[in-house]
Amino acid sequence: MYGADWCGDCRRTKAQLDALGVAYLYLDVEHDDALRDEAIAIAGRQSIPVVVLPDGSHLVEPSNPDLEARLTELGIIA
Repeated sequence: MYGADWCGDCRRTKAQLDALGVAYLYLDVEHDDALRDEAIAIAGRQSIPVVVLPDGSHLVEPSNPDLEARLTELGIIA
């Protein structure tokens, strides 16, 4: 997950992943220009969070229901 501490949507998504018990790597785009550039390249725009899923797909600024549905589709959560 690409995000920044000041980002409300990032904090919400982190809290959701934590609550669901989903392991993830948090990549702070605020303090690393290379990570910021990666997130932009993946998302195609300057928006965070960018959640990259194990199948290589990604979600940009996902709602809680959208993220949970995608995690369920991938079998990451039941």
